[in-house]
Amino acid sequence: MKPPVIVIGIGEMGSVFARGLLHCGHPVYPVVRDTDITALARHLPTPERVLVAVAESDLHPVLEKIPAPWQPRLVLLQNELLPADWQQYGYTNPTIISVWFEKKHGQDVKVLIPSPLFGPGARLLADALASLDIPAHVLADEQALLFELVVKNVYIVTTNCAGLVTGGTVSELWRDHRELGEALAHEVIRIQQALTGQPFNPDDLIIAMLEAFAGDPDHNCKGRSAPARLARALQQADAAGLEVPRLRAIAASQS
Repeated sequence: MKPPVIVIGIGEMGSVFARGLLHCGHPVYPVVRDTDITALARHLPTPERVLVAVAESDLHPVLEKIPAPWQPRLVLLQNELLPADWQQYGYTNPTIISVWFEKKHGQDVKVLIPSPLFGPGARLLADALASLDIPAHVLADEQALLFELVVKNVYIVTTNCAGLVTGGTVSELWRDHRELGEALAHEVIRIQQALTGQPFNPDDLIIAMLEAFAGDPDHNCKGRSAPARLARALQQADAAGLEVPRLRAIAASQS
């Protein structure tokens, strides 16, 4: 029997990965809100991987209480993820996937573009997704991972914040409000550079963002988390001392 995988959070996304892992022959042990993870870790101290599939808002409370034997085996998939999110807890070399597919209740998986992965469990996750016909690819190094994480963040924060004033889809944003989209993307890129301490070529990031636009041109800009993303982006800009006039104008229009 193949070694088990722990899945923390069996919502829509966690269920997709659990199904793929089961297809690959790995027993899956779910962790829900009332699970005693300390007791489970004593029973299963060395699982193959521990996939954290909780929502973004629940990530840090979960990371604070990961049992020590599980910590080297972590897999993270949340949006707006950056290395500081796991490094602050002393975790090193987790497996990271930048998820570019959607799974909503009562609907099949919708793929935008292949999902990049990096880390010791990357091949396992890629194989699990492949068993469900969800494309993914393993990255060459940590720098490639960082670029991919920033691309996803630029996509999400730009489109969500723009959607607060434009509504519509990502293709409509670029067709009808391109000046706003570009201005917001550049402000978000500056925030990401401050958060990571790394320079990025804005043109490369915007090209990658547009590839995701092309993967699902009818994707709605404004998600449920858009107000929270805008507020978080402004907090990050303030902490870095950045001028982000277009983001601030959107915030003013919502008050």
